[in-house]
Amino acid sequence: SLFARLVVSQFTISWRWRVSVSMGYSAEEIRALVQEYEDQPFGTKREWLRAQPFSEGKFRRWRMTVIRGDLDRGLVPREGGSMAKSADRHFSAQAERARQIRDQQAQLERMQARIDELEAANDALGKAIGLLHAMREHEPDMQETTGPTRTDS
Repeated sequence: SLFARLVVSQFTISWRWRVSVSMGYSAEEIRALVQEYEDQPFGTKREWLRAQPFSEGKFRRWRMTVIRGDLDRGLVPREGGSMAKSADRHFSAQAERARQIRDQQAQLERMQARIDELEAANDALGKAIGLLHAMREHEPDMQETTGPTRTDS
């Protein structure tokens, strides 16, 4: 019973005062640093990271926290190489899924454009057929002939 009260009171305390991902940096600052890192050109990220006042390990944890969407909730990723690899796989799977969605949307737009084109052609043909029928109704009746007739006998 005493243990349960301690656990509940600890949960209440941690819920009221969120634990920061890193002392001295706000969530907005961490998000801005991660974005600045991501905006670095290829081949310059490590150099940029070494010039910062925090360790690479700490930054990796911040980056995983931002990628997973846990920064605002105050969740800190566990230490461990397998977790980071898992997060990278998750992030690359999300990027692949986003690419697939973009490709499918582009294909859908192409198909819709083709459908619109075919519907317009169908409407034009329908109007042309209607005009031909209307013209046929207004033409004088033609005598049907069975074939050429000879007049020189």
